[in-house]
Amino acid sequence: MKDILKDLNPEQKKAVTTIDGPILILAGAGSGKTRVITYRIAYLISQGISAQNILAVTFTNKAAGEMKERIIKLLGEKKLGLWIGTFHSICARILRREIKHIGFESNFSIYDTSDQISLIKEILKLLGIDEKMFNPNAVSSKISSIKNELISPITYSNNFANSYFDQKVAEVYEVYEKELKKRNALDFDDLISKTIEVLDLHPEILERYRKMFQYILVDEYQDTNRSQYLLVKMLTNNKNNICVVGDPDQSIYNFRGADIRNILNFEKDHPNTKIFKLEENYRSTKNILNCAQGLIEKNKQRKKKDIWTKNEAGEMVTVFQAFNQIEEGEYIVSEIRKILRFDKKATLNDMVVFYRTHAQSRALEEVFLNNSTPYRIIGGVSFYARREVKDILSYLNILNNPADLTSLKRIINVPTRGIGLGAMKYLVGINNINDIKDLLEKVDPRTKKGLEKFYNIYRKLKEESSRVVVSDLISAILKDIEYKDHLIDGTHEGESRWENVKELMSVAKRFDDLNPNESLASFLQDVSLITSADNQDYNKESISLMTLHSAKGLEFDYVFIVGMEENIFPHAQSMTDEHDLEEERRLCYVGITRAKKRLYFIYTNSRMLYGGVQSNPPSRFLEEMPSELLRYSQ
Repeated sequence: MKDILKDLNPEQKKAVTTIDGPILILAGAGSGKTRVITYRIAYLISQGISAQNILAVTFTNKAAGEMKERIIKLLGEKKLGLWIGTFHSICARILRREIKHIGFESNFSIYDTSDQISLIKEILKLLGIDEKMFNPNAVSSKISSIKNELISPITYSNNFANSYFDQKVAEVYEVYEKELKKRNALDFDDLISKTIEVLDLHPEILERYRKMFQYILVDEYQDTNRSQYLLVKMLTNNKNNICVVGDPDQSIYNFRGADIRNILNFEKDHPNTKIFKLEENYRSTKNILNCAQGLIEKNKQRKKKDIWTKNEAGEMVTVFQAFNQIEEGEYIVSEIRKILRFDKKATLNDMVVFYRTHAQSRALEEVFLNNSTPYRIIGGVSFYARREVKDILSYLNILNNPADLTSLKRIINVPTRGIGLGAMKYLVGINNINDIKDLLEKVDPRTKKGLEKFYNIYRKLKEESSRVVVSDLISAILKDIEYKDHLIDGTHEGESRWENVKELMSVAKRFDDLNPNESLASFLQDVSLITSADNQDYNKESISLMTLHSAKGLEFDYVFIVGMEENIFPHAQSMTDEHDLEEERRLCYVGITRAKKRLYFIYTNSRMLYGGVQSNPPSRFLEEMPSELLRYSQ
């Protein structure tokens, strides 16, 4: 183990080898945070602590996967039995074992955003609420916020539903919860709240997990919300061996319910906390880092930390004033060409454009297309949200969970079987796919023929699902519903959709070494927990375009931050609240600290956005950075 520790700097070494009691690791951007967590887990195991007694919570599945691989490499062991993953994947694992205690079946479905929206649309229609007045996305977002605060439908209705919108949300929320239960389904927020419910209602189960998790590590602690905070608090036993890692300066998800106070007040929650500060940055040049440090010091809500580096001073930070959003994009294209000319090792994959809102990408895309500059949008439609992929996943979901009516309604007429919208009213009263046989005498002949055809396919596939692994089950579905013929329509898009289905099959093959039932359930759980950040393909050479909120955990040699104007960044909605303004400043800090070699800020005299022309002064953030580090380009 001594060989491993030699790779760490003195502060990292102390953070890794201090085992017992509460520990707060304040990790500056690019300071080797992931390395410290990984080495800490490996060190605990090397000291004789069983891997099964360690719980490590990360914020992306990708980070969890990389950590597992690195720990295995460090220890030279293949199977560790580690509990490592995101809050959602850890909770899903617990709930598969324990959810029966609160009236759900262990084969529950996990609804993604599109499933939630489908269900909410259904409920709005049922309640006679106009979708145009009450946007399903807004209703879904509000329900998510309520759930993250662990507020029940009845409590929300009685104590919080003050406005007309809130009252309607309360109505939808109540029905939504009942429908999820009926469908044996959970949404993302439920994964945490239902775990808390189980642990709260059953002290003996809580005690079992507290005994199991002797050491708890939480990454990105500054981004935890109330329910995540409470879950960690519940699972921490009286030995108080909890280690949290994070950076208050990078807390940027308040809109998702993240509460910066969780990390700022950690020592109050856990007296005798040992604090380690990882301040040496291995990523950026001195000029980039000093620019970031100068900006973030304007914030009051933070813990003092001075990031520094042994790296070279590097180029000054470039600031460019464009005439409008078209010139903004053209300037980036011209700089890309210069970079590729002068840095022979550079590729488009080493470059990124950050913007504050998705709407800013349209003008950039136009310029990139006109200049034949390949780009990828991060945070667009993810692979698993594509129509053809969702179709096959919905078939798999009803084979795993026959009560999943949302999946049933999605694919009952895919491909077309003559089951029109009129027939959907008959499905309202059913509780399970097997109830379809009771409908056959009530419907018109055309619908009956379609329902019979669908139900016979389902029964055949259900029988198959107990015998074959998930990749073979997908093959059977594709054959039985003639899905290839349905997709391939002579267009390039049809071919592309079929390629996506084949790609899904290659993902499924990773679960072929499990038994048939386990193979299907594990595949569906893994897929449902994948986020857009876990699902990016960086093999094809392209410049990345993304919002600053998608930037966390990434790094690029060359970073362009566009829209550096008041009311754009900082955003207009943050101008009147000091806390919101500080979060915008942290967001800018995160963007700056993604850059390794060169950093560009671009602002415009005028900008066409949201259907109108805006003229805003340069962002106050430019004035807050050390002027001697900025070079204004002509």
